[in-house]
Amino acid sequence: MQQRRDFNSQGGPSQSGQGGPGAGGPPAGGPERRGGRGRDFRSRRKVCAFCVDHVREIDYKDVSRLRRYLSDRGKIEPRRKTGTCAKHQRRLSVALKNARHMALMPYTAAHIRGA
Repeated sequence: MQQRRDFNSQGGPSQSGQGGPGAGGPPAGGPERRGGRGRDFRSRRKVCAFCVDHVREIDYKDVSRLRRYLSDRGKIEPRRKTGTCAKHQRRLSVALKNARHMALMPYTAAHIRGA
């Protein structure tokens, strides 16, 4: 028969009955904290603005709406940043590319920098 050993978080055998480090309680500095800030913050899930507004088609001529989805460098913002769903992100990228082709939106931020 094999004997089972318990190991603490440092990798050594646990010392049962003693209140040293690795004893399983809170650290000696005070109550246990998760993030170090003392409050439990969970970010809200972003919702697709096109789904909320029940938009059927994303119009490339609607520059004021499309401008929100371009970065200051002229790049198309990713889904994780804007919160758009996959279906609308695909249609949004096509509309942005069409607006760029028609010279309604910039390809780069060179016009902002003055180059």
